Amino acid sequence: MQRVSTMRAARVDRVASRRQQELVANTITHILLIVLGLAALAPFWWMISTSFKTEFEAFQLPPTWLPLEPTLEAYGDLFLDQPFGIFFYNSVKIAVLGVGGQLITSSLAAFAFARLDFPGKNVLFIIVLSTMMVPYAVTVIPLYIVMHRIGWVNTHLPLIVPAMLSSAYGTFLLRQFMFSLPVELEDAARIDGCSSFGIYRRIALPLMKPALATLGVFSFMASWNNFFGPFIFLDRKYLFTVQLGVALVQRQWYTSWPRLMAGSVVVTLPVLLVFLLLQRYFVRGISLTGIKG
Repeated sequence: MQRVSTMRAARVDRVASRRQQELVANTITHILLIVLGLAALAPFWWMISTSFKTEFEAFQLPPTWLPLEPTLEAYGDLFLDQPFGIFFYNSVKIAVLGVGGQLITSSLAAFAFARLDFPGKNVLFIIVLSTMMVPYAVTVIPLYIVMHRIGWVNTHLPLIVPAMLSSAYGTFLLRQFMFSLPVELEDAARIDGCSSFGIYRRIALPLMKPALATLGVFSFMASWNNFFGPFIFLDRKYLFTVQLGVALVQRQWYTSWPRLMAGSVVVTLPVLLVFLLLQRYFVRGISLTGIKG
């Protein structure tokens, strides 16, 4: 009896010791994650804080993490001295039209590659994927020549139309998601007389919402942060995007950090808003796109 009690006490001690070790490990892990998170957020906080500072306080040493005298002067100068509202509208138009068209064309191509049978399907899909390996800088000169000859330079069309029609990544992402959808739903729809496009519109498209949200976030970020494309195709100020606007502010007011940080805040907010609105679809779309190959 005494031996059994001793064994039970030893087992209890081992369990308590293991729990204590797990508690210490979890505490250290959480502290490390908090420190790394704060270190990652520090530049963003400094950007926001500096946008509300005066010129003198922005260069003050040691730097202050909170503005001593908060002011909206930098934001006022940003929108009054430069047509930043027009830049913002141009970026929104290019991003919304480009992303909207890309979601339609990519979903159609993904449905065809995942569900339809036609000669050379696999070869054609490999060719589409191979375009992902070609850097944008390699194609920009031929693309500029083509756009110049058809009269699209100094318009937003070179930034919208190619984005609508040339998303190999979007086609691949949505095709992988299509493999996770049950085929039985489509078979039942075909028995009821539904066409292939009807299956795409009534069944596949509604079920692809998580993947479409994921692709939409990625595409919106790429379009919104695009500097090279507008820099190549646009040289009229009223056509500039926010990225060119921030560069313009930096060139004109290279010593005005509050104005530059105010422009950076304005550029960052739409991307953050899109992610917050679509995050519940975003996580599910990422987790499901690689289930089947």
